[in-house]
Amino acid sequence: MARAPISIPPQVRSRLKRLGLTTRRAIGDRGIGAHASRSRGAGLEFAQYRAYELGDEPRQIDWKLYARSDKFFVREAERESPIAIWILIDASASMAQADRATPDWSRFDAAAMLAACVAELAMQQGDRFGWIVLNEEGMTVAEPRGGRRQRDRLLVDLARAGANGSFPDASRLAPLWERIGANDIVLLLSDCFDDGAVALVERLAKAGRDALAIQLLTVEERDFPFDGGFRFRDAETDAELIGDGASLRDRYLARFAAARAALNDRLDAAGIRHAAYVLDEPIDRPLHALFARAGGARG
Repeated sequence: MARAPISIPPQVRSRLKRLGLTTRRAIGDRGIGAHASRSRGAGLEFAQYRAYELGDEPRQIDWKLYARSDKFFVREAERESPIAIWILIDASASMAQADRATPDWSRFDAAAMLAACVAELAMQQGDRFGWIVLNEEGMTVAEPRGGRRQRDRLLVDLARAGANGSFPDASRLAPLWERIGANDIVLLLSDCFDDGAVALVERLAKAGRDALAIQLLTVEERDFPFDGGFRFRDAETDAELIGDGASLRDRYLARFAAARAALNDRLDAAGIRHAAYVLDEPIDRPLHALFARAGGARG
């Protein structure tokens, strides 16, 4: 069953303009922490017009077109970026988890919205972006391309996708290593509960890729607001635990905090930039943690 179309809220879209996708490697003459991306100016090939959006610089407006149409349009010219960003989306069953208060906003919904936001960032810079959806059936791969048509394809693919089964084993991931270029950025969107997902991004980092991860968590995992008897079930293994929420809370919160600290230490040791997102937070918060421009405001 197809999911609802993804629509980035206007206030989020505006805040995305403060961000920039960067790689740790020096590419061309831009220096460490930057890469050649969209450039505007004379001598570049005209790409397209688009409607003016809040946050665009007035100098980007085509004033001649405004005089004819009485509407603001931005004239874009671009040259292809030497890098691409790959969005790896965990589609295992645990990603379907949502909170009781917001059953229509699951981890996978949040991952899809984050993927759409990253696509917008890539388009802002003229960068190519591709995606890989991962579950026990293997991988669904879209090779990196640029532009709005690629963005629209991403939205369609994610509307059709769902979270089910387990994370694919290492043997099914073999084709992935041939596709991701040495200068590419790789972003994992996952709850990071399956060791295979963490091992995947570790291996990419070890192979020299610029690897990042966003861990997606529910509010109930963070707060454990349960009172009375509950049956807790693992979505991927069907293992169950029956117990009283109040009596389990302190032990659960301590163990969950320890698990998150251990994960952060593991990602740090591998040189993987990372952030966490909880389902009641602004969707772009982890993107600001990872991609805020130096000296820029944070959302």
